[in-house]
Amino acid sequence: MKILLTHTPHMRDNYYGARALAGLQALGEVVLHQGHDTLEGPALIAAAQGCDLIVADRATALPAAIFDGLGTLRAALRCAVDIRNIDVATASSHGILVTRAKPGFVESVTELVFGFLVDLNRGISGATASYQAGRAPAARMGRQLAGTTIGIIGYGAIGRAVAPLAAAMGMRVLISDPHVTIDDPNFRQVDLPTLLAESDHVVCLAIAIEATENLIDAKALSQMRRDAVFINVSRGNLVDEAALATALKEGRIAGAALDVGRAPDQMPTPALAALPNVIATPHVGGLTPPAIEAQALHTVEQVRALVSGAVPEGAVNTATWTRRM
Repeated sequence: MKILLTHTPHMRDNYYGARALAGLQALGEVVLHQGHDTLEGPALIAAAQGCDLIVADRATALPAAIFDGLGTLRAALRCAVDIRNIDVATASSHGILVTRAKPGFVESVTELVFGFLVDLNRGISGATASYQAGRAPAARMGRQLAGTTIGIIGYGAIGRAVAPLAAAMGMRVLISDPHVTIDDPNFRQVDLPTLLAESDHVVCLAIAIEATENLIDAKALSQMRRDAVFINVSRGNLVDEAALATALKEGRIAGAALDVGRAPDQMPTPALAALPNVIATPHVGGLTPPAIEAQALHTVEQVRALVSGAVPEGAVNTATWTRRM
């Protein structure tokens, strides 16, 4: 069994870890990418020649040409949930299995949401920046979270974690998700326009699919209150960044906190992150040892299943998988 691990050395340290790597090496010969740039195109094909499996980091795209050029490849395993940059249809046409890792980052991203909520409403980052620049910050009035309304867009794993914690803190919880029915009396399910109009804090947790592209556009932002804040910890393509920048510059919303965006590796766009009423972090919502190890170790379990001839948890195209072990 020969396995290519596409992570650069930095990505390997931060997003895979020694324990997962040792587990992978116990199952087969592991080819490590030693370059500092993300593998792509001919370089990726060359690195994966003769390999049975590819374990790919989130930044490594697997377009059609990769599957066309690898005659020995049996499976491509994504060490993340998002597989939008994997051409599953072409993989399927070649009988190659594609898998995704389970979401091991729910707790970590949930904690970041509440960090953003406190920071946006109490001005922590701004005050700290002023002090560090040698200026005395203004002691501005903050907003207490208890008694305010949080609007959660998307009721997936993270939404289900955020909602009860917000309620426990004394917040009124609104949820908008057309794909679920919520019967918890502590939460109120509403349509998106109602959520935007009534919320003090809008938290974007929707999944990234074609239907949610630019979900938060100029029209959506115009429905928010001027004193409301916006948080995105899902995916950058859910937001029309030009519209968000305009709303922030014109004071049509009070502020935003972004852990994701349309920059490389799904990071916030620098020009948007530089606005004075924006808090931005470089896609670190799931960057904690427990979160990273959970996903990395899941890929090890997937490889173990493949070695034993089983279908791994997280497989997305089992019906077309013909290049079995």
